[in-house]
Amino acid sequence: MAKRQSAHEPPVRESGDFEKPRGRRELVVMTASPSGLMGLPGDINRPSLAMAMPELAHVFAREGVSIQPLFRPSSPASPLMASSDGILVANRALNPQATDELGSFFHVEAAEDKLDDLADELRSMPSVVAAYIKPPAEPAVAALEELNTMQPLAAGPAVGSPDFTSRQGYLERAPDGIDARFAWTLPGGRGEGVNIIDCEWNWHLTHEDLAVNKGGVCIGTAGGDDNHGTAVLGEFSGDTNNFGVTGICSGAFVRTASFENLPTAQVIQQAADLLQPGDLLLLEIHRSGPGASGIGQDGYIAIEWWPDDLAAIRYAVQRGVIVVEAGGNGARSLDNPIYNTAQAGFPPSWRNPFNPMNSGSGAVVVGAGAPPPGTHGEDYGPDRSRLDFSNYGNRVDVQGWGRAVTSTGYGDLQGGPNANVWYTDQFSGTSSASPIIVGALGSVQGILRARGLPLLTPDSARRLLRETGSPQQDAPGRPRTQRIGNRPDLRALLGRLIDLGPATRAIRRASNGQGLAPPGSTVVINIRGAGVTINIDQGEKA
Repeated sequence: MAKRQSAHEPPVRESGDFEKPRGRRELVVMTASPSGLMGLPGDINRPSLAMAMPELAHVFAREGVSIQPLFRPSSPASPLMASSDGILVANRALNPQATDELGSFFHVEAAEDKLDDLADELRSMPSVVAAYIKPPAEPAVAALEELNTMQPLAAGPAVGSPDFTSRQGYLERAPDGIDARFAWTLPGGRGEGVNIIDCEWNWHLTHEDLAVNKGGVCIGTAGGDDNHGTAVLGEFSGDTNNFGVTGICSGAFVRTASFENLPTAQVIQQAADLLQPGDLLLLEIHRSGPGASGIGQDGYIAIEWWPDDLAAIRYAVQRGVIVVEAGGNGARSLDNPIYNTAQAGFPPSWRNPFNPMNSGSGAVVVGAGAPPPGTHGEDYGPDRSRLDFSNYGNRVDVQGWGRAVTSTGYGDLQGGPNANVWYTDQFSGTSSASPIIVGALGSVQGILRARGLPLLTPDSARRLLRETGSPQQDAPGRPRTQRIGNRPDLRALLGRLIDLGPATRAIRRASNGQGLAPPGSTVVINIRGAGVTINIDQGEKA
């Protein structure tokens, strides 16, 4: 067990009021063909640029303007890849051009007030097929109503942190939770042998409950408020001990990658290169899309809509990495035809990845659903109904709890001057929903790995999340036709992959509403030799 830092030690920081993470606008250029400059360190020098792209050389000869390849070279994924321990993972590439096109993307650095004129100038050049400006990227923390504004309580724990796992309802049996506790009874059920990288801005990595199976920041330099990233990690990677929270797949090895000082697509590609087939990559990010109102994060959408981010996600998927992407808190239908219209400067080949008629990114896109009414004394609507801020539509694969998530960070559940012992009861958004999906998939991959079975691929992970789970429900004004998908049910999902035995199958029948046991009953399984008997107690719920 890791040593806990006492609440009476000197404070780690005075408050949680760091500047909220927010990216910069990014100018991305795409040339007509790969330049041969892919992966050069730092800015491209002028002689190299003049030889490879003479038409552009004079633009980047100006003071304060530089260009660099957005992506670095890497070997394309093979149709069948072996992970580090030799387990084979089948991989069906969604886009054969996913790696070839990366050499055509460039990132332009210039003063903010010069970006628009530069983009216009570049679009006029025959060798440039795209020059577009991406809005600043942000964590999914707001919509019309700002989420995750919790402040730390003034007083910290008197002795040590108590056990908060009873407040993590998302761990419980379906339909209320994802049945993580059942997965923990199986070898590998805590995600042992699985690697995860969380891509966002910052994390409080000295937190008492984030001490085990952590590899720190592996890409970029962390910066800005660290509560968001801390809460994300706690959901799937909180340490297994007798205090604080417990992560869904706490046995997985977790690293972090920061968007603070790097282009978003570059971070995604570099993170994918550090992972093995079957590992997980989490994108805790969204940005302002077409039709956004300009009020908070209203109209923000998943980042795969932008061509370079789409290319980076496809690259990761082609390598067999399961990408889990926050669907965004923009309160928009991703089925809206507005997303079929390219932003100014997009390449002519671009097609809307939200539209099922087009080639998608292959990522698992996550919506935010209501937790069971009464969670922490609140009622956000019918369980598993779409929360009003969540994006929705055919592109959204699955939902997680989007409100009242108990995790590490923020300090509204347990505070004090020492951020190492902060916990929250109110983490929200597609930001809180997405880590639950990462945890569920990490648990499944650990179980498959422990049995020496083929791991889930990006394609099979999406399919199983769509085909199993506790179904979305209606809410007033938010019918289930506004799709955010099912909430995962690990027992049901695993039942599609492995033989859970007669006792577990009996429990599944009892919980699937087939009349074996009334709601609220306790089902007792007695196994004697080859026989199985089922006793039903209609009294107190187990």
